[in-house]
Amino acid sequence: MLEVQVIQGREISQAQIEEIQTLIDANPFWSCWRLSRSLAQSWRWCSASGQLKDMAARTLLLKLQQRGLIRLPERRRLPPEPGRQFTLDLVEGPPRQPLVSGLAALRPLQIRVVGPKHPDYPLFRHYLAQYHYLSYRGPVGQNLGYFIQSCAGVDLACVLFGAAAWQCAPRDRWIGWSAEQRAQNLPFIANNHRFLILPWVRVPQLANHILTQIGQQIEADWQDRYHHGLDWLESFVQPDRFSGACYQAANWIYVGQTTGRTRQSGRHRDNQVHAPVKDIYLYPLRQHGPRATDR
Repeated sequence: MLEVQVIQGREISQAQIEEIQTLIDANPFWSCWRLSRSLAQSWRWCSASGQLKDMAARTLLLKLQQRGLIRLPERRRLPPEPGRQFTLDLVEGPPRQPLVSGLAALRPLQIRVVGPKHPDYPLFRHYLAQYHYLSYRGPVGQNLGYFIQSCAGVDLACVLFGAAAWQCAPRDRWIGWSAEQRAQNLPFIANNHRFLILPWVRVPQLANHILTQIGQQIEADWQDRYHHGLDWLESFVQPDRFSGACYQAANWIYVGQTTGRTRQSGRHRDNQVHAPVKDIYLYPLRQHGPRATDR
C-alpha cells in the first residue's frame, strides 16, 4: 500500500488513514454526515471564510472507501434511484405557453437567489431536472441558484453556480496560477454548473442579459451566503451543442478547451476515460484584479 495518497489535491498519509478508520470503528453508529463533520473539525479543514468543509471531508471518506483504504458504516437507508432524488410529479409548472417577445417588454428581470427553503426552489429544481440536458440531482458543496422571472412574474430561466473545477490547465495558465496558487485561490472561483432558458421561451439577447445581470450581483450574493467574495466565474460549454455566443456577448473570455479526459483517465492508462471536449470561458469579477491572486 502506498504511504501517501493524493486525493482532492491533498496528501493523505497512512497515519491519517488509520486515524480515520479509528474514528469510524469507535463510532459505528455515526452517520457519514457526522463522521465527515468530526473529521473536518479534527483536521481544522475550513474554507477561507472559516466555514467547516464537511462536504469536502465527506467526499474524501467516500473516495478512500472506493480505493479500499477504509471501511465506512453500512448505510442506514438506501440512496434514491438515479434521477429520483426528488419526486418530479409533485411539482407541476404553469401552462407552457410559447413566449415570444422582445427583451425590453420583460425588463426589469426578477433575478432571485433560491435555496432549499425558498418557495420557488421546488420549481427551480424541477425545471433543471426536466429540461436541462445534464438533468439535476441536487446541489453539492457551496452553490448558488438563481430563479429568473420577467417583471410580470413569468418564469424564464434557471442558473446554478457551484464549485470550480479542481484542475483546468488553460484556465490556470491564463490566470497565471502555479499549482500552489490554484490550491489557495480555487474557493474564489464559481463554476456555472447549469444555465437553462426554459424551452418555450424565445427572447433574443435574454441569455447574455441574464449573465450580465448575475455578473453584477453574484459576488455580493456569494459573500452573503458564504462570507467570502469571488474573483472569477468559469463555464465549460460543449461546442457540439452550444456556440457560447451568449457568454461572448456578456464579455466572458474564451481561454481554451478541455482535453476530453476525466479524473479517472489517469488511473486507467490502458483504457482512457473520455468526456466531451468543452470550450472554457472566464469572467473576471474584479475589474483591476491581478491574474494570479496573492492572498
